[in-house]
Amino acid sequence: MMYTRRRFLTTVSLAGAAGLLRPPSALAAEETLETTTIRMAKGRVCSVAEVLAAEELLRAEGFKEIAYIEVSKNEVPPAIAAGEVDFVLSFAVNHIQAIDHGAPITILAGVHSGCYELFAREDLRSITELKGKRVGLQAGSPALLRLMAAQVGLDPEKDFQWVVDPKVKPLELFAEGKIDAFLAFPPEPQELRARHAGRVILDTTVDRPWSQYFCCMTAANREYVLRHPVATKRALRAILRAAGPCVDEPAAVAQRLVDAGVAPRYDYALQTVSQIHYDKWQDYDAEDSVRFYALRLHEAGMIKLLPNKLIAEGTDWRFFNELKRELKT
Repeated sequence: MMYTRRRFLTTVSLAGAAGLLRPPSALAAEETLETTTIRMAKGRVCSVAEVLAAEELLRAEGFKEIAYIEVSKNEVPPAIAAGEVDFVLSFAVNHIQAIDHGAPITILAGVHSGCYELFAREDLRSITELKGKRVGLQAGSPALLRLMAAQVGLDPEKDFQWVVDPKVKPLELFAEGKIDAFLAFPPEPQELRARHAGRVILDTTVDRPWSQYFCCMTAANREYVLRHPVATKRALRAILRAAGPCVDEPAAVAQRLVDAGVAPRYDYALQTVSQIHYDKWQDYDAEDSVRFYALRLHEAGMIKLLPNKLIAEGTDWRFFNELKRELKT
């Protein structure tokens, strides 16, 4: 990766300001890495912020070849299944549904809570009022919107008029007042606020029950975890430690998102990084988060695996639990 002087100084600032780079003596006491190569899925703003902020931390952990792979949300499961991607930070529901469909994914840790905001017309104040209304999304998770509806007793298949075709640009339709609600995922909430479009009727960062569980979680290729446990733990440690720069240096992280082509605008990226609870990863229960979403998905008929079986087959909390104790402040 080619670095400009500004990007190099930003990287040093991110790692140095938070005191996160580990001395060689600390690494020497640990087992040798089975591999020094790691490939990270390059996702969307709120999750990829930690991926980019973790780069120098990964190098400090001994990784020499760090690749960021462009993968869309729908392409993540097959990319991991094919061994083209080792680690991904994404919405917990996406991981759960992929595991239910047989993707060889292991969920390893929770990263942060809250990403999504449900916007509606000014005269609408709750999800229950969306019955019979036109509801759209572009980057957000249709599964989450269905769960939100089911949570208040609506049948999302019958009670919503779905507007999800990207060709009709649902965000634009909502901003123009042509549909009634829109589930926004960064940087969409920032754009809608800038355009004074509608009002937020549900924010997963602060509104229960969604705010009580991890939104984005770290998952990895199952074979990578089995073959490279030392590398897995060190990679996960770097990702978790990257929460520090996201909290302490949001402006620098936002600039990296723009430099990497992930975020189109610095001000939107800064708003996103500043609002996400990156510092709460020690406060939430990862297994409880998976169980919560898996139960809701199973009740809605959206997955076949029972939560206990899915957790047994598709999660591994050993590294996360060790790192919670190790990094406890």
